[in-house]
Amino acid sequence: MSGQVGEFPGMAVHQRRLIRAPVNPLDKSTVVSILPKKISERKFTIQPGIFEIEPGTPDKPAVLVVGPSSWWREVDDSQPMLEIPVSSIQVADSIVRDYCVGLLACNMEDMKPGIFYIPGEWNVERIKKEHILILQSEERKQRKWLAELIRIADILWARSQGNPLSISEDARLACKILNIQNKPWQGDQVAMELVRCVACGALRNPLFPICGTCKAIVDKDLAKKLDLTFAQ
Repeated sequence: MSGQVGEFPGMAVHQRRLIRAPVNPLDKSTVVSILPKKISERKFTIQPGIFEIEPGTPDKPAVLVVGPSSWWREVDDSQPMLEIPVSSIQVADSIVRDYCVGLLACNMEDMKPGIFYIPGEWNVERIKKEHILILQSEERKQRKWLAELIRIADILWARSQGNPLSISEDARLACKILNIQNKPWQGDQVAMELVRCVACGALRNPLFPICGTCKAIVDKDLAKKLDLTFAQ
């Protein structure tokens, strides 16, 4: 039996063809983002499957117009792959849901990033004029989500004895968006790298004089400077 080097048994020698049908030019949807963070979504099972949305704000939303995509089903070795079209609304919904679902504190109802889609092709001016209520609603949901991220970050910071690795980048971004500047975990993460405790060897935050693991006073000068009082 003839074949090519590296060919699996039963694999067709000829190259399978992916022939896409003409695309409906009217099948378009617009993904809108008021989140000041670049979004990159990869859908490896459809074509086109790479979608990138620039950072946006409530005053200047970022928009991405998407068309239909396709995936292919195998019929048999003698025929081209069968194209299965995916509408632009399905593509846009997938972009929004795949990014948001699974994010910390996101419930896809009243707490979520300000990312949504509108059927049809829209620009920023038309969206701000004709969909201002949606923008306001999404901004409220986003602010509530950001506030919840900050609340969770405060809890994680306290429970981890000031471990900077417990704070997500989204929580730091939330402080920036909501203009909150009084959080102890907002500093440069590099400057807060953990060091080994000289007493027990566990990692600790050098900004605090007491080891959170063994409770030893490892920095007496800092403890004295802070004028700490310890129970006997």
